[in-house]
This record gives sequence, C-alpha cells and structure tokens, in this order.
Amino acid sequence: MNFPILHTQRLTLREILMDDAPTLLDIHGDADAMRWYGTDPLSTLEQARQMVEKFAGWRSLPAPGVRWGLALNSGGPLIGSIGLFKWNTGWRSCALGYELARGQQGRGLMAEGLRAALAWGFEHMALNRIEAQVHPDNLASLKLLERLDFKVEGRARQAGFWLDRYQDLINLSLLSEESALTAV
Repeated sequence: MNFPILHTQRLTLREILMDDAPTLLDIHGDADAMRWYGTDPLSTLEQARQMVEKFAGWRSLPAPGVRWGLALNSGGPLIGSIGLFKWNTGWRSCALGYELARGQQGRGLMAEGLRAALAWGFEHMALNRIEAQVHPDNLASLKLLERLDFKVEGRARQAGFWLDRYQDLINLSLLSEESALTAV
C-alpha cells in the first residue's frame, strides 16, 4: 500500500521520514508541550529516529495504523503529526493521537489536519468509531475535539503514566454517524 498523502488548503499530510527526526526531536523535546502527550519528552536524536521507525512500523502490523507528518504547503519542516492507530478492524475502531509545534498553535492548523485525517479514516479504514484520550488539564485539545464533534465519555483514572506519575485521562469518541466530515 502506498502511503496516503492528504492535502488541505494549508497543509500536506505526508509520510514521516528519517530526515524529519531532528524536527521531531524539536517538537517532542519540548518538555512543556509534551506534558500532555503521554510520554516523556525526547532528549536525543536517536530517540527521534526510533520514533520515525515506530510510526513506519505501524503500517506493517496486522491491524495497521498510519501517522502523518504535518507540513505547511508553503514549505519548511514538519510542524506536527496526526496518527490513527490501535486499529481494531473487527470493531471498526481506532485511536487518535496528534501534536503540533508550539509556534504553530492557535492558527487552526490542527483542526484542518484532523478533519482530513478523520475523514480518511472513516472512508478508507471503514471506521465507525475514533477514540481519543486527553489529559484533563489540556483544555485546548479538549475544546478542539469537541469542536470536531467528539463526545466526552468519561474520565479514566490513572490510565497513563509519564513524567514519573500516573495521569488521569478524559475519554472522547467520534462516531461516523455523528460526524459532519466528508472524505478528502
């Protein structure tokens, strides 16, 4: 299967390549931003390279996932990524993950990229349900998902562990029948 490249008005969602590792280190090495991500911040280029390999490896799993790198159509390095993973083909569901470089936040870019990725998931992965887990203090992410019609389902107590402590997570989901998204 060829990697699914998606285009929006301002973004290209493309494969993450080994050349992107330094940019991933910049994004995932930002300790303040990564407090919401679910893993400890990256500290070395080797860790970023391993992340590239991990994302590429999703496509070869029995229930493959996809992780797009977000790039501005005007050029430059990656500004973030969006992933659909933990695909349960029998249940027609998967999980969603994403992050955006701090300097690109507040411009509506993630909402634009998510609309394209979610629409692709509903059409090409035949998904009925897309799940997300968000730290309860990550208000920007919670508001973003609610604007995209995700519904809050509840709080998962101590569901995550990073930064040396257990973290509660808010569970949200989007069902294909509730989504106003159309295929790209």
